[in-house]
This record gives sequence, C-alpha cells and structure tokens, in this order.
Amino acid sequence: MKAVIAGTGVDEVLSSFDESTEETYYGYVTYYRKDDVIIIPRHRKKHTDSPSMVNYKANISALVSLGCKEVIGIYAVGSITDRLPPSSFALVGDFMDFSGRNISFFNGEENPLKHTCMDNVFDSELNRKIMEAAGCVLADDIVYVMTNGPRLETAGEIRAFGRLGADVVGMTLATEASLLKELGLRYSALAYSINWAQGVKGGELSFISGCDTAKLCRHLLDTAIKALS
Repeated sequence: MKAVIAGTGVDEVLSSFDESTEETYYGYVTYYRKDDVIIIPRHRKKHTDSPSMVNYKANISALVSLGCKEVIGIYAVGSITDRLPPSSFALVGDFMDFSGRNISFFNGEENPLKHTCMDNVFDSELNRKIMEAAGCVLADDIVYVMTNGPRLETAGEIRAFGRLGADVVGMTLATEASLLKELGLRYSALAYSINWAQGVKGGELSFISGCDTAKLCRHLLDTAIKALS
C-alpha cells in the first residue's frame, strides 16, 4: 500500500473515493482509497483541525497499520521567494521547524528515547516518479519553514525566514516529515502556493480563489496517485 496526505483544498475532491476508518493507539483516522493508494485528509473531513491540533501520530500510525511503505505529502504554502510564486508547485528539499511542537514517537514515553537523523528525508526515487507523473521537471530543493499556526505570520517573521533561506512557509510539513522519518517510510513532499506571505509584495494579504486552490490540489493529488501507482 501507498499513501497521500493532503490538506487545504482536498475536501472538495474526496467524494469520488471510498471512505474507511482505521483505529490506532493514538485515535481513529478516517481515510479514503483509490485502488492501492490511501488518501488521508490531515485536518480531517471539512478541515476541522487546526495545524497545531492535527493528530499527526494517529495519521501516520494508521498508514503503518495499513501497510503503507511510500508516502507523498501535499502542502499548501505561502510564498516567501519568487522560486515558488502563487499557483505554482514544486518538490520540497529541506525544512526548518519554528513551531515549538514536541511531537515524536520516541520521546521516552510510549516508546524509548531515540534521536533520529534528518538526512535524506525526501526520497530521490519518489521525487523522480513524481516528475515523471507530472510530465515536467520540478524544482526539488525548495526550503519550507514551519510555524505553529493557526495564526499567520507577521511581516517581520517572514523577513527573518527569508534571510535564513526559506522559500515558502506552512504549518504542517516538518511534523509529518519527522514522524515519517522516525518510522522509516519513504517520503516526498509537494508544495503548492496559495498566496504571497505577509509583507512580501506589500499591501493586504490575498489568496488565490477557493476554486483555483481545489483545482490545484486535485491536479497534485492525481499526480501523486499516478506516481505511486
């Protein structure tokens, strides 16, 4: 089995998939299935869980229980640099975590303490399959910085993140990437931009339309399923 984890925009495209539930040590997880590919809406159906309240451990434990070996994450982001302007997408090559979350399978509580190396987090072969499925060459070195949310970032924070080398900002990838790495699942991440981050272009913060967001998410979901199939 293989899997896709997606967030913003995915609710609008789940009606065509079969719905099921998996019980884990950390709670129940609702997932959807397309042939041998499992789709998990990370914020649950109707996007009810904020980024800091997503049950990441349950989601990833469910994938392990269901026998998944490969995972593609799809992430809506805000653009900090021109490398990924709104309405475009690319592969993530690295991340920075400024969320302050303390989420691990090996924190010395339910499992013994373990320090997991964060080298080669994103699988190069899976990246190649994604590009093949997309039919184009994608940037594969986008740097993602994660904040806790649900509040958006200040212009000052965005300026600081840009100076540190971040291309995009989001609220979920680093937690998922770390947990997937801890459990040894092969993983790649597709980021798609829905806005310029605060202060980047001046003026009020604005997002691409809900229709465009859903269309872009559907395209990436189709691409991910094709790559995994």
